[in-house]
Amino acid sequence: MEGIFAIWQRDVTKFFRDRARLFGSFTMPILFLLIFGGGLSGTMEGLVSGSIEGGGEFQYIQFVFPGIVAMTLLMTSVFSSLSIIEDRDFGYMKEILVSPVSRVNIAVGKMLGASTVACLQGMMMFLLIPFLGIRYSVLSLLQVLPFMFLLACALSSVGLLIASFLKSTQGFQLIVQILVMPMVFLSGALFPVNNMPGWMDIIVKINPVTYGVDVMKKVMIDIDSLSPMIREAMGLNLTLFGRSITVAEEVLFMLVFTTVLVLLATLSFRRSNA
Repeated sequence: MEGIFAIWQRDVTKFFRDRARLFGSFTMPILFLLIFGGGLSGTMEGLVSGSIEGGGEFQYIQFVFPGIVAMTLLMTSVFSSLSIIEDRDFGYMKEILVSPVSRVNIAVGKMLGASTVACLQGMMMFLLIPFLGIRYSVLSLLQVLPFMFLLACALSSVGLLIASFLKSTQGFQLIVQILVMPMVFLSGALFPVNNMPGWMDIIVKINPVTYGVDVMKKVMIDIDSLSPMIREAMGLNLTLFGRSITVAEEVLFMLVFTTVLVLLATLSFRRSNA
């Protein structure tokens, strides 16, 4: 446990000392929030209110905000794993690999460090809520925090696995950039992902961001107050094999996904000797 805590503490401290990185990780989510939340909200709300009875109660910005928070978690979690390659280049990774700390503890410490940083940044997005004209109860914001951390763990495990295979920061950034946008757009974060083509629906259902976003929306948005037609139109009734997916099943998927990828990253570290 001491090894996990030491690695976690180092990564969190290192992040907050890097102000450029702290600022840069907010740029893309805020840009998407302005474009989708501000620019497209009128269009989306007009389409919903014009085609669905009771659609006037729908606020697109309330729908998209949890997705923007999930996007913040995604970008911060995955890119935080870049530190593994940097640590390898500077020799720090070799030092901890020859220490008594097990490979599993190293992987878990790295994952928890990236997840903590990502979750803190996601929480900082909550500061924008008063300026967006939307309301979430304090209880719902508190309840969503464990799910945010779980999603951050799942996403940091993706970056951890990628970094365990690659030797250069350029290669890592290229691979991550290829993965990030599809994971965002095929998750329901910004728009509904129901009625997708079959092959694309498969990607949606194996995407961990899909389940994290769905849980966050269920917790933060009062879905029961929306009409069934709005819930269906906005993809708030996520289904798998024709049946609705429960929050417990989504949490289980993210737990299994995180565990498998951390174990694969551990095996990769052991095989390559980092």
